[in-house]
Parts: sequence; structure tokens; C-alpha cells
Amino acid sequence: MRADAVDTNPKAGYLKRLSQNHLVAVNRSEPNSNRRGPALTYVLLHMKTYSATPRDIEHQWYIVDAEGMVLGRLATQVAKIIRGKHKPMYTPHMDTGDNVIVINASKVRVTGKKAEQKLYFRHTGYMGHERFTPFAAMLEKHPERVIEKAVYGMLPKTALGRQVLRNKLRVFADGKHTHAAQQPKLLDLNKSEK
Repeated sequence: MRADAVDTNPKAGYLKRLSQNHLVAVNRSEPNSNRRGPALTYVLLHMKTYSATPRDIEHQWYIVDAEGMVLGRLATQVAKIIRGKHKPMYTPHMDTGDNVIVINASKVRVTGKKAEQKLYFRHTGYMGHERFTPFAAMLEKHPERVIEKAVYGMLPKTALGRQVLRNKLRVFADGKHTHAAQQPKLLDLNKSEK
């Protein structure tokens, strides 16, 4: 059948045209003969949007070396992998992401004057008890929290983001990790920065 071929079956009550935009011409003259306007109405046939199901999803394990990487650029790439946006099957309401292990968190760097000016905020719960921790102190005392806070800020603030996606990130201050049994694949994020 050609792309502009028309099927004219009087008993069917409609004309069907196969084209690039998949239009169907419906004959309106029979049910409502008193209606003005053209006798044919074109209706767009919809294609189904793919939505991942739990049986379609496979979770991988990746390991990222943070040595010498810029904090924000590292966090955006890790957040994208955790959410699953690097996969063609990405579905916003499903957990399609992969697990990420970040090593050498203590060797991450920041640009500009952030090393002296950046502050981390927390509140004790009592009135007036705001606590600010400088970036340098946080990197020295708890280097894994620097990457965790950067990545968590880039994840959605929904039930999926709080309960599922936050558990997919494992950060270690040095080059050793405890997830050798998961056989993580080495992921090189430095190739795009050069």
C-alpha cells in the first residue's frame, strides 16, 4: 500500500490514510448529518511511550576515582548514573539507576575560592543553634560527606530520591572499598574534562 493510499469501504464509515504522521480520517457525515464543517475529522493515532518495569531493570555497579576531579562535575555525572539517565530505558518514577562507588574522596578539588569560602550548614534543632563547617574542615574530617552532600543535592527530593537513590552511592576517603564482591566496573569520568 502506498503512503498516500486511501481505503474506501462505505460500510466501514471511515477513511484510513497511511502517512508519516499516522492520521486517520473519520467520516462524521453519518452520525451527525446536521453538523457544519468538513465531513472528515483527522485524529492522530498515538504511539505508546515506553515505561520500564521491574523485570526490565538491571542494576550495575561502577567505581569512580575522584582523585583530582572537580567536585561539581563529578557530582553531576554520579547523580546522572544513580538516576539512570544514561540509559535509554530511563523512567522518572522507577529506579533504573546503577550503584556507584567513589574512592579517593579526600583528593577531590574545587575551583576558584570555594576552598576558603564554601560553608556547609546544619542545625542542631535548638533555636539559634546554626552550625557552619568550612569546606577545608569538612574535607579533612569527613571527606566522604563532601561528595555525598554534592550528589544528594542533585537527586530529586521525592520518596524515590530519599529512600532508594540515596542508598546507591558509596563513598570512601581512600583508595580501598568494601564492595569487591559486586565486581564493579571502572568508570572513567576524566575523559570529558580534557
